[in-house]
Amino acid sequence: MIKSYIWPLTNRLSHILLIVFFVVSYILSYFSNLLSYHVAFGYALGVVFAFRTIWGFIGPEHSKFKDFNFRLQDLKEYMVSVFSKTKEYVGHNPASSYAVTAMIVVAFLTILTGALAYGIQENHGVLSFLHDKYYKDIGTLKDIHGLFSNIFLAIVGAHMCGALIDKFIKRSDAIDSMISGYKKTVEKVNIKTSIFQRSFSIIWIVASLFTLSYLVFTKDTIFTASANVKQNYEKQNALFSNECGSCHITYPPYLLPKKSWVLMMNDLENHFGDDASLDTADNLSILAFLTKNSAEKSTHQASLGILKSLRDDNGTIAITKTTFWKRKHRNMEDSVFTSTEVKTKGNCKACHIDIQNGLLENDLISTKHLKGFL
Repeated sequence: MIKSYIWPLTNRLSHILLIVFFVVSYILSYFSNLLSYHVAFGYALGVVFAFRTIWGFIGPEHSKFKDFNFRLQDLKEYMVSVFSKTKEYVGHNPASSYAVTAMIVVAFLTILTGALAYGIQENHGVLSFLHDKYYKDIGTLKDIHGLFSNIFLAIVGAHMCGALIDKFIKRSDAIDSMISGYKKTVEKVNIKTSIFQRSFSIIWIVASLFTLSYLVFTKDTIFTASANVKQNYEKQNALFSNECGSCHITYPPYLLPKKSWVLMMNDLENHFGDDASLDTADNLSILAFLTKNSAEKSTHQASLGILKSLRDDNGTIAITKTTFWKRKHRNMEDSVFTSTEVKTKGNCKACHIDIQNGLLENDLISTKHLKGFL
């Protein structure tokens, strides 16, 4: 066997970036307050795959799609003899040819559905203009995005298993070649890249790293900026802001439906253990403002969740009593609410730092008082 140079540095570096970007992005998806970083790594992953797709047409031999082995007979023979020594392939074997192609397709579908979900649910990013029209369909989009990301993970897992079988059972040097670029072949093969290909490679790697650093360290980019607007409740209704805000935080009206606000305002004499009575004119003014901006009038996902929670309920007036709130905070330790800093479940501002301005977003969650919950 002859040692041949098969994989240029570009292939090897992009391979590493793909692994790192995907792993980090997938892990970050489980931390709601790190959503913007999940998005950043996701878009950076998309840039790597976009360039890899172009590389499949303009790259050197064995990197091009036309050099992939898609022959079904070869794939069948390769898979049947998975635990025995088989024919050595200079470039991609049949299984990896299909795996790489599938990863590219599924990656783009994952990123597209992720961008749609981010724009529609969070009202963030380049697709936030779709929020007002499709916000009720977010559940389906999130499920599809999760499905594609898990399919991608499964393909990656199968690809890795195949690579390990190649190395330890078939005794192939495929994994080693993705590190060194050299692979043992029957005939001498030395891949050479043109000036154009090398220039493209530099742009590829730089663009991937720049995309990640730009989205991580720059706020309000076109891909991550929030389209949600801060609310000035004092200007909108000074009575609401001053009367309600004198005893507790100013809760955004969209956190309860109209029926709950009516119940609450009609029984202020027994307002969570206190007498918060107002004269009739002030009461009616605040009630009109609350019902005008209630959950039914909002496109916020919290509003949809609370409306669903209280669909068949006619007596709940506490946000923290809704199943939506309980589900969102199910991993929160009780000690967080009883701590001297937070004191009560109703002190939303302890974690949701801009809630009094009507902003209840993942990127605006403070972890200062959190223990085991994100």
